[in-house]
Amino acid sequence: MKAGIVGLPNVGKSTLFNCLSNAKAQSANFPFCTIEPNIGVVNVPDPRINKLEELVKPERVQMATVDIVDIAGLVKGASKGEGLGNQFLGNIRECNAIIHVLRCFDNDNIVHVDGNVNPIRDKETIDIELQLKDLETVEKRLEKVNRAAKTGNKEAQTEKALLDRIRESLLQAKSARTIVPQGTDEEVLMESFQLITAKPVLYVCNVDENSAVNGNKYVDQVRELVKDEDAEVIILSVGAEADITELESYEERQVFLEDMGLTEPGASVLIRAAYKLLKQQTYFTAGVKEVRAWTINIGSTAPQAAGVIHTDFEKGFIRAEVISYEDYVQYGSEAKAKEAGKFKVEGKEYIVKDGDVMHFRFNV
Repeated sequence: MKAGIVGLPNVGKSTLFNCLSNAKAQSANFPFCTIEPNIGVVNVPDPRINKLEELVKPERVQMATVDIVDIAGLVKGASKGEGLGNQFLGNIRECNAIIHVLRCFDNDNIVHVDGNVNPIRDKETIDIELQLKDLETVEKRLEKVNRAAKTGNKEAQTEKALLDRIRESLLQAKSARTIVPQGTDEEVLMESFQLITAKPVLYVCNVDENSAVNGNKYVDQVRELVKDEDAEVIILSVGAEADITELESYEERQVFLEDMGLTEPGASVLIRAAYKLLKQQTYFTAGVKEVRAWTINIGSTAPQAAGVIHTDFEKGFIRAEVISYEDYVQYGSEAKAKEAGKFKVEGKEYIVKDGDVMHFRFNV
């Protein structure tokens, strides 16, 4: 599962990517400095794993991760191949969610591709290009399905009805994610269309250091614009985050954050938000060899969670032994949680909860 960072050139995408991944994507003050998509495997900050490490004292610790992709800046006309349009659209299609970076700071030394700072215009520029590309996809699909629908084919008629609704929405400059599928059939169809504007999105307002806590007039404009989108807005001073990553010690970083009025780096907030946007959650295994956070889709069953460790665990699943994270921490160990009756044995139907500490019994 990958989240792609998108935005116009020079809004801070590659600098943000560097902060998130510590990979050194080229960052320069001109458009298209990121030609190939850069992929960073980013640890998901989670204080729960620190607490488990403290209690268990394992030999090693493995955090959950999320893949972040830095994608070349998009310009007007991208849907028709302008700039690096075709490449951009291909790269974003392969991502599962979108992190849309908007420039919300003034700085005469950093050129804006359209001449002045206006996050509302910038957002609309990208939205329109993505919507135009989706409209092209929908109309091509409609050409094929219309013939079958006319013959009375029920599946084709269902698909045509959904495509017509999406097309109407796109023509009104509304993204495909505003269409709510009616029933399982439409959900499956919607997934199969692979529309770019159907992907979940969160907005990152890149602000100056002084606006990192409370935002500014540009952030207020963005919040007002997206209030009906059911999308999270995160305030981040990408320049300050870059400075934080350069500091050697944890103590230095904390002092820097305190001076800014922050309790943790904005990058940490963003990573967790991206993880959530991808509909991911975490369960833990905790033993003296290793304490590890495992990533699963929200709604996964116990066998599916076991399969993340090894496919044999899922194939030969017998049962899951589960202690909630809260109970594990309250009683201080697996043994004491068991003594207190907080140890549960669950079968194949069990839906794993975020933070469960688990062992699996299997037989292959």
